Amino acid sequence: VKASEILYAQELKQRKEIEEALAKEKDELGKMKNQRDEVRIELQAALGQKSSLENQIGESEKEVKELQEKIFSAVELLQNYKKERDELQMERDNALKEAEELRKSRAEPSGAHMHQFFTEFSFTEIEEATLNFDPSLKIGEGGYGSIYKGNLRHTTVAIKRLHSNSWQGPSEFQQEVDVLSKMRHPNLVTLIGACPDAWTLIYEYLPNGSLEDRLSCRGNSPPLSWQTRIRLATELCSVLIFLHSSKPHGIVHGDLKPANILLDANFVTKLSDFGICRLLSNNTTICCRTDPKGTFAYMDPEFLSTGELTQKADVYSFGVILLRLLTGRQALGIIKEVQYTLDNGNLKNLLDPLAGDWPFVQAEQLANLALRCCEMNRRCRPDLSTDVWRVLEPMRASCGGSSSFQLGSEEQCHPPPYFICPIFQEVMQDPHVAADGFTYEAEALRGWLDSGHDTSPMTNIKLAHSNLVPNLALRCAIQEWLQQH
Repeated sequence: VKASEILYAQELKQRKEIEEALAKEKDELGKMKNQRDEVRIELQAALGQKSSLENQIGESEKEVKELQEKIFSAVELLQNYKKERDELQMERDNALKEAEELRKSRAEPSGAHMHQFFTEFSFTEIEEATLNFDPSLKIGEGGYGSIYKGNLRHTTVAIKRLHSNSWQGPSEFQQEVDVLSKMRHPNLVTLIGACPDAWTLIYEYLPNGSLEDRLSCRGNSPPLSWQTRIRLATELCSVLIFLHSSKPHGIVHGDLKPANILLDANFVTKLSDFGICRLLSNNTTICCRTDPKGTFAYMDPEFLSTGELTQKADVYSFGVILLRLLTGRQALGIIKEVQYTLDNGNLKNLLDPLAGDWPFVQAEQLANLALRCCEMNRRCRPDLSTDVWRVLEPMRASCGGSSSFQLGSEEQCHPPPYFICPIFQEVMQDPHVAADGFTYEAEALRGWLDSGHDTSPMTNIKLAHSNLVPNLALRCAIQEWLQQH
């Protein structure tokens, strides 16, 4: 019996252990089921997100496709508009040409038409002058056509032949003839004649090429001195004043750039290329609506955005050219570059060293003037005949030489350049010599020194001392000159 009890007790113990093991396994199984359910829920959520993202991607691809179709449609529409505009422009130019021819044919019998300073040449003469347009005589080429050096009636000339396949050829040819055949100015290129049958123009030959060539020292030509650059800027200003104030219609050049500024044997400015110029009515709102043409870096931003061409467009281009004369750098980005160096007092580092030692005061004055010309808002740009001329002409006079243009009788007699104060740009009353060896108006140099400068206004080199010595001999000469004038 005792053995049976012991066996029974062991069985109970084993049974209890098995039940505990089963309970433990059951708990673990429950936990695994819970984990499985959680994973299933997460999987379902992930599948839901995947489906949602796939739908969004599908919608985005659909939108992209629709936008692409709209862009293609807009581009096609724009091309059609441009084609229509070009056709209308061509029709307008043809109509204007016909109207001009009709007006001339009606005016000629009465003898009331304006005298034209040019001769018509036959195409045979042009071919002989250029040896049948020998490539070795070609001296220039562009979108307008080609320029050849030729010998016409025992005279060396430049012959520009416009491209025959350009639909703008006839209008630009007529525009050039209309402007240059009726006007004369020392700084306008001279139109000698034309051959209408071949869209060919004959000009005076200018051996020193363009300002663009000289700024880049093309053909190893010597660089332009700063004195010459100031004179060229003054001459360009004078011819622009002449064009803008022309009667009965002011003329806007519209494509001012160094490549269109030619230089004769004495490096005198000759403005050329009037193919896209515009005639403006002389009224209070002087503007003309037209398609923007020209060279981008020199073009008035307001003209680009509005299509309204005014005289201030030439002022903007003049400002960019002035900056190029100062720095010798390319036009693109030059405005911001000069503004940055001025703001940081480093203008001297930007001046073209090939021009020689720029007088620092004059260089700074020219840089500020040029930046005013390049204002984005055309209403903020200076007037050429007052603001710009009054700065440039005294500078040119102080450099020596003579100007080809005067404004009014008061400009007829200029003082010798050494009578002019480099700072005030006026005839000196009390000339004094500074440590740099230059003579200044005493008041001007004292103001320069009192404002904290210790460098020469002419060379920007530090002055050895601040003492001023009266220039009595020069003072007597100035007083004698003033009494005579």
